[in-house]
Amino acid sequence: MERENIRDAAIRLTMMPRDTNAHGTVFGGVILSYIDVAGGVEAVRHTKHNRFVTVAMKEVIFHEPVFIGDLVSFYAETLRVGNTSITIHVVVEAERFGTPGVIAKVTEAELTFVAVNEAREKVRIGG
Repeated sequence: MERENIRDAAIRLTMMPRDTNAHGTVFGGVILSYIDVAGGVEAVRHTKHNRFVTVAMKEVIFHEPVFIGDLVSFYAETLRVGNTSITIHVVVEAERFGTPGVIAKVTEAELTFVAVNEAREKVRIGG
C-alpha cells in the first residue's frame, strides 16, 4: 500500500539484527513491547496525565512479518476514556527496507491503561 498522507506516529524506528530470530524476522515480543510504549505515549498525549500502567493487551493480530531494516511506525488512536482507564488502538506499519514508500500493515492491537499516582494507586484521569 502506498502512503497517502503523513500521520503523527507515536514512535518510529528501524528494526536491527538484535531484534530478530534465526529466520531474520522480528520477534513478536519486540513488537508487543513497542506497541505498549506507543499506547502509553498516546495515553499521555490524549489525557495530559503522566502516569499509566498497562492492564490489558487484547486482540493482537500479526498480519505480516517485520524484517531487519524495516522502518516501523506505531500509530495510536484513543478509542475510549473512562474515569480511571483509557483504551487505545495501535496500528503498526512497516516501510520495507529497499523499497521506499511501500508500506505494509504488519500488526495491530487494542490496549487498556489505568491512570495511577506516584504510589501506583489508581486515580481519576485528569485528577
